[in-house]
Amino acid sequence: MFLCSSHLSFGQTSEHPDALYETVKSLDAKLFDAYNKCDLGILGSMVSDDLEFYHDQTGLMVGRAPFIAAIKQNICGKVQRTLIEKTLEVYPLKGYGAVEIGIHRFHHPNDPDNVGDAKFVTIWHNDNGVWRVTRVISYEHNEGLLAK
Repeated sequence: MFLCSSHLSFGQTSEHPDALYETVKSLDAKLFDAYNKCDLGILGSMVSDDLEFYHDQTGLMVGRAPFIAAIKQNICGKVQRTLIEKTLEVYPLKGYGAVEIGIHRFHHPNDPDNVGDAKFVTIWHNDNGVWRVTRVISYEHNEGLLAK
């Protein structure tokens, strides 16, 4: 007789939140509050030294320092980000942390008609209760098609 056992672990969505979902949702809110306010100290503290940021329009960026410099140059005072909350999904990564998946919306305060959406995947590492972003994929940027 062949015996096979497996343990299935399902992620959580906004329809079925759990503690990990709530933790990551809170981390996302803190990260992007810093992003929107250009609080580079908090933003920098929430990403790893070896951050890998993959962007469909700008390519790969490696490291905390280049990431913070790009935010300062290209984002501060120019772009605001909001999470489309109903799209948020969170899945555990055993022994590492969590993966966050969703869609976010970007607004340009000086150009209110300029709205864009993008899909994202964020990998969060939990190091003894200290959560940091280690990998990001941001893709399928558009002109706010999801917003209409």
